Amino acid sequence: MQDKNYSIRVMSRDEVDIAVEWAATEGWNPGLKDADCYMAADPNGFLVGCLGDEPIATISVIKYDEYFGFLGFYIVKPEYRGQGYGIQIWNAGLRYLEGQNIGLDGIVAQQDNYKKSGFRLAYRNIRYEGVGGGVSPEDMGIVKLSILPFETVDAYDQPFFPATRSSFTRCWINQPECHSLGIMEHGKLAGYGVIRKCRNGYKIGPLFADNPKLAESLFRALKAKATSSDAIFLDTPEVNTAAVSLAEKYEMRCSFETARMYTGAFPDIPLDRVFGVTSFEVG
Repeated sequence: MQDKNYSIRVMSRDEVDIAVEWAATEGWNPGLKDADCYMAADPNGFLVGCLGDEPIATISVIKYDEYFGFLGFYIVKPEYRGQGYGIQIWNAGLRYLEGQNIGLDGIVAQQDNYKKSGFRLAYRNIRYEGVGGGVSPEDMGIVKLSILPFETVDAYDQPFFPATRSSFTRCWINQPECHSLGIMEHGKLAGYGVIRKCRNGYKIGPLFADNPKLAESLFRALKAKATSSDAIFLDTPEVNTAAVSLAEKYEMRCSFETARMYTGAFPDIPLDRVFGVTSFEVG
């Protein structure tokens, strides 16, 4: 279907807040300050479909470099679904990332549609929900990331993502209403994590560590930044059995799942060290 009153363009910064608001309505529970970091990753990577002057569809297509992009925020306002507006902005997003390996975290209901566009299942991510509180471990290795040179954090982050994302990482670990912690071992950074305030409670992500023991220490320290009345969320790759065991040890329950999918080769990411995904929206 073609509607000459329907146009697709790059979002303004304020319009990114619309996408985040719609994501909250869909139950995705975005962080309160996520939008600025998403824009830092790629200011041209957010598209909006408008019917006249009314925004009715969104998609994010973050181009991290010439080889890798990540797709998210694919939302059509409910009253306009099934009318062809969604597929048009979907195709526009894919054109923006043409020639790249594209990743996404697909909800269960859409996974078959994504396969039709060339996406293949790599593994499942499971969202676990629990409560905050507890006592931070007496581990002298836990430090605020702010005391470390950013280059140290950025270098540690690099193996966990298929492309350089320094601008995003700098914003992410310094965003308002978050706590960013690292853990040192033998004088070197051996893991880091972020807990940030969301519409509902707090999310821990990323949570990267060199082994399960370090991951648990970081998790406890981050968890303690919230209160026992706060919900906390941790998105774990199901293939990392130690990450799943960590969530279950702290009596977190499964509340949501996605499929990590790619159009090209599956990136060589050390999933055994990924205890918490950074963000389902941008990878």
